[in-house]
Amino acid sequence: MALHYRHVDVFAERAYTGNSLAVFVDAPDLTAAQMLTITQELRHFETIFVTDGEAREDGSTEVRARVFDLAEELDFAGHPVLGAACVLHERTGATGPRRWTIRLPRRTVEVTTRPTATGYHAELDQGLPELLGTVPDDDRPEVAAALNLPVAALADLPMQVVSTGLRYLVVPVVAGLAEARIVRDDFAEVVGRYGAQFAYVLDVEAVEGRRWNNDGVLEDVATGSAAGCVGAYLARHGVVPTDTEFLLRQGRFAGRPSSLTVLPQGRADALHNVRVGGAVSMVARGSLDAAPA
Repeated sequence: MALHYRHVDVFAERAYTGNSLAVFVDAPDLTAAQMLTITQELRHFETIFVTDGEAREDGSTEVRARVFDLAEELDFAGHPVLGAACVLHERTGATGPRRWTIRLPRRTVEVTTRPTATGYHAELDQGLPELLGTVPDDDRPEVAAALNLPVAALADLPMQVVSTGLRYLVVPVVAGLAEARIVRDDFAEVVGRYGAQFAYVLDVEAVEGRRWNNDGVLEDVATGSAAGCVGAYLARHGVVPTDTEFLLRQGRFAGRPSSLTVLPQGRADALHNVRVGGAVSMVARGSLDAAPA
C-alpha cells in the first residue's frame, strides 16, 4: 500500500524557506522503527504521523500524532504540530479558522489555523512556561567558550533554563551571533549541568536566534519549542512587553530564513502561557510505494 504525505515549509511566508516537514495522515499502522526509517529516508528535519481526527464538544478536532527527527522520536516539537494542523485544515477544505487538539505520546497541545493568501497561518498554545535555574556567574565564561563566544559578546542578562515542554538554556548575546557554534564534544553534558537539554543563543537586540543539535553538526532552521521559551525569557526580564506579539527570526545562517510570531501572556512575573505561530507554505505531495520492512 502506498503511503501518501504532504511536504510543507513551516515559519515560511513562501516555499523553500522556513523549516521543512513531511506530514503523513492516516498512514497504516507503523512501528516506531518504521516511522524513524521513513524520516531518515525523506531527510526532512522532522516528520509527523497523524490521524485524520474526531470532532470534540468544544468545537476543536482531536488527532493523535507522533514526531520523529533523524535520530529518534520526540516528546514535543513546535513546527511539526503547526505544519500538521495546516495539512489537516487543507484536507477539510474549510475557508474559516479551525481549532485542533493534538495528542502526542506525552503531551497534548492546542493549535489554531486559518487560510491566508499564500497558504496557512498556525498558532500553538505552548501553555505555562517554567523559568528554571540560571548559570552561576563563574560558569558563564565556560558556557560562552563552548559556543565559540567571547565573554564580551554576552548580554547583561542571566543565562537561564526555560521550558515549555523542552528545557532550553537561553544564552543572551549582543554580538557574535554569526560566529556562534558548538565547539565542545561534551556540550550535552555542559548544558545538562544546569538542567537543560539544549542551548539557544539569542541576540536580544536583533531578536534573532540560533540552535544546534548538541553534537554541533546540524543547525536547526526554526525551533518552535524554543520560541516559547524565548518569549517567556524576554518577557520575564523586561525586554519585551507581555500580551504583545513580537517577531523572532532564525535560520538565516542555515540558508533558510524563518519568522516566528511569539506572544507571552500574563504578568512578567506570572506568565500563564506563551503562543508561538507562523506562516505555513504548502510545497509538494508525495507517496512511498511501500512501508519499510
